[in-house]
Amino acid sequence: MGRNVGTVSRGIRCPIIREGDDLVDIVTECVMEASESDGFEVRDRDIVAITESIVARSQGNYAGIEAIAADVRAKLGGETIGVIFPILSRNRFAICLKGIAMGAKKVVLMLSYPSDEVGNELVSIDQLDAAGVNPYSDVLTLEKYRELFGYNKHPFTGVDYVEYYSDLIQDTGADVEIIFSNKATSILDYTKNVLNCDIHTRARTKRLLLAAGAERVCGLDDILNTPVDGSGCNEAYGLLGSNKSTESSIKLFPRDCSMLVADIQARFRQLTGKRVEVMVYGDGAFKDPVGKIWELADPCVSPAFTEGLEGTPNELKLKYLADNDFKDLSGDALKEAISESIRNKDGNLVGKMASQGTTPRQLTDLIGSLCDLTSGSGDKGTPVVYIQGYFDNYTN
Repeated sequence: MGRNVGTVSRGIRCPIIREGDDLVDIVTECVMEASESDGFEVRDRDIVAITESIVARSQGNYAGIEAIAADVRAKLGGETIGVIFPILSRNRFAICLKGIAMGAKKVVLMLSYPSDEVGNELVSIDQLDAAGVNPYSDVLTLEKYRELFGYNKHPFTGVDYVEYYSDLIQDTGADVEIIFSNKATSILDYTKNVLNCDIHTRARTKRLLLAAGAERVCGLDDILNTPVDGSGCNEAYGLLGSNKSTESSIKLFPRDCSMLVADIQARFRQLTGKRVEVMVYGDGAFKDPVGKIWELADPCVSPAFTEGLEGTPNELKLKYLADNDFKDLSGDALKEAISESIRNKDGNLVGKMASQGTTPRQLTDLIGSLCDLTSGSGDKGTPVVYIQGYFDNYTN
């Protein structure tokens, strides 16, 4: 008998992870216990996904704001620095900004508008239209911004981030000046030493700044990319992907975890004889239609995954086949015709009409979004996600 259930995503409860904990043991034991208690069997091509947070916690990958300050001071001179294109986040960026400000005498904070890179709005597009402001060309001072738009609180957090970031910088003892622009080079009218804080456009921003005459340019990926006074670090991403840990420290994105996913895969093979795929996941890659926020604050969705998760889906669109190739069939004849098409599909369907409408994204990005939604970001206590049937199709 065929299976009547396709993809199943389960959040797996685990103990609270501390520095030095053996995640290979913990993850495999928790999944095996859940398998027994919930009545599912481990199968080939099941997926075990581990949130980046517990990987970084087990690695002890933390740093204090003093380490951020020291690195910023060493790399950008410690005088007036431009901090451009940060996201608006108390969890993701505010704690980093505190350390950055401690490493400078003055911060010129340049905010993108009407929203940040991940969709948090400072003002609405309608407000820009009413004010006759062109965000692609106009540079606004804080005074002009307040004159045109007043105080705007984030709809979910209730925070006016312009005021919040300004106060935070001044509380460290640094001076602050705030401007609004979407042109990276606007900052060079104020300082030649720049920290660009954008995530997915950071390479272009650095290139534009250097070409326009900036003297020193760092991205968040250049800060704490090596340890400072014994701190944690991330060689590939620096501060990108970090989160607030305490009022004076951050948890960094996990360091190289390719051995971790390989070891967990090997342990499942040893315990069950099955080949499961394993990945570490951070933010998914989806947009909230109400708040307009993209879940894209991490530098990548998955920093490590096993070989079977490489690539993109290679799927046929069932409704296309039903409405076009087999529009004259129904019942068992239609089912068999579609099943036969799936069994005999090309190994690469790029450009084929029968695949139009399927999701053209990396497998790890799709699965990471599923995992992020399954585990949540609060008190569910399920930092491991177990997925079955993801690679099934209509014929299974």
